[in-house]
Amino acid sequence: MILSQSSTFRPDPLSDVLEVLGARVTRQTRLEASGDWALSFPALDRLKFVALLQGKCWMQAAGRAPHLMQAGDICLIGTTDYAVSSDSTLVPQDGRHLFEDPRRDFVRLGGDEVVSIGGTVTFSGPSGDFLLDMLPDFLLVQRHTAGADVISIVLSFMSQEIEREAIGSTIVGARLADLLLVETFRAHAEQAGSAQCGWFGALSDPRIGRALQALHADVARAWTVAQLAAVAGMSRAAFSAEFCRRIGQPPLSYLRSWRLTLARRRLLQGETTVADVAHAVGYQSQSAFSQAFLRTFGRSPSADTRAKDGTSAP
Repeated sequence: MILSQSSTFRPDPLSDVLEVLGARVTRQTRLEASGDWALSFPALDRLKFVALLQGKCWMQAAGRAPHLMQAGDICLIGTTDYAVSSDSTLVPQDGRHLFEDPRRDFVRLGGDEVVSIGGTVTFSGPSGDFLLDMLPDFLLVQRHTAGADVISIVLSFMSQEIEREAIGSTIVGARLADLLLVETFRAHAEQAGSAQCGWFGALSDPRIGRALQALHADVARAWTVAQLAAVAGMSRAAFSAEFCRRIGQPPLSYLRSWRLTLARRRLLQGETTVADVAHAVGYQSQSAFSQAFLRTFGRSPSADTRAKDGTSAP
């Protein structure tokens, strides 16, 4: 996305995606526990994080082996069931009812041998799947792994802020939680390294990462696979195969998906007309844009905007 022709700022893909999707930590919770305890939580169509401030506990996502979390560790949880416990062999009770009341953000089970904070990540529009589909259902960043040093600092600030209960604590806590989210993504990317498949591994790869950077910096350009391959310094065939292997879709499919996600955000914000948005994201005609939008989201751009406004066609 180009800010202006004179700007030298080049947004990186992660910043671009988080900003366009409006990813924000909208609710934080705190759990203190001791003794034997186990809680389960159902899958949601959103992203959550759980960070451990004190003690140890087990975290288990559906279909995965349990992970022992220690103070300073953080995990991101996608659209999957999960359980957190003092002992992974315990049968968990439903933890939803403990936090059902949106005004209840603190739960204590016995003592404070274990202290954790959780956060719910929401998106300002309906296109959060663009990011969720590229993330693993469960992502653990341990305190001693590469890139986790800043996470430890942020967690320390968050813990202090909780204890202070000072004026402005709500806004400070929200900003720290947003920072924690980004730092967790960064640490995961560094931990995954360029050899790993997935979007973050692709971002870390010097060749595929360059192509993603160029694509996000100028989304309206009439990119070809050959042009993106040239940016990456690879042959067309090798680039296309490697991009697809890492991200799970061909380069131009990714470009189309991002263009439509960006366009949907702009339309829902009421920024401009359908024709202007279509041109801004690289479509030569409103008709071609509307057809692609309909195939992807199941309704036309105008119908999507009306649904957001709560109106219907006459």
